[in-house]
Amino acid sequence: MAQSRAAISKPLYDVHPGVAMVEKWIAELKGKTGRSLEEWIALAKKEGPKEDKARREWLKTKHKLGTNSAWWISERVDGRGGEEDSPEAYLKTAVVYVDEQYAGAKEKLRPVYVALLRLGKSLGADVKACPCKTMVPLYRGHVFAQIKPTTNTRIDLGFALTHYKGKLPKRIIDTGGLAKKDRITHRIPVESVDEIDAEVENWLKTAYDLDAKEK
Repeated sequence: MAQSRAAISKPLYDVHPGVAMVEKWIAELKGKTGRSLEEWIALAKKEGPKEDKARREWLKTKHKLGTNSAWWISERVDGRGGEEDSPEAYLKTAVVYVDEQYAGAKEKLRPVYVALLRLGKSLGADVKACPCKTMVPLYRGHVFAQIKPTTNTRIDLGFALTHYKGKLPKRIIDTGGLAKKDRITHRIPVESVDEIDAEVENWLKTAYDLDAKEK
């Protein structure tokens, strides 16, 4: 099992698109607000409220910061939220996210996860796997699929099939994502490696191909 973890952690994980946004925010913060991130953190620790929600409001009302800036600064005051400050920080955290997803009773699902991850990455060199806390989204231009350990015995392989026009088989379950305007609109439950068959592969490829057609 340790070999499986080592094999997938570095080569198969990619930097989440959100990291570039956070890096840009940090780089431009002093020019836009007069203080660097470190200076805002120091000020908030010295003069701001101790409670997170009140601190965010203080940053917005007294210092006229936007909602995202107030949220991100307040998180960092409490020692949270630095996971996306740099590619290096994110990639380290990505491995932790996956380890936590498949800890305890869900440990037995890890071979299923590894097989699905490898299948997704095999679709093309442009596929990126960018772990979040509860799932691993697969990106092309957008998220076209996600691997989520929903229960102790099942992984849901989700698909972005918003633009699919054909009839869907019973095996593919509607997530309600279309009505909620979520990227992931359908899923196939997978409980074992043996269930990762040609049908699963075909629908993953369909979602991958559909993403190329999106602007």
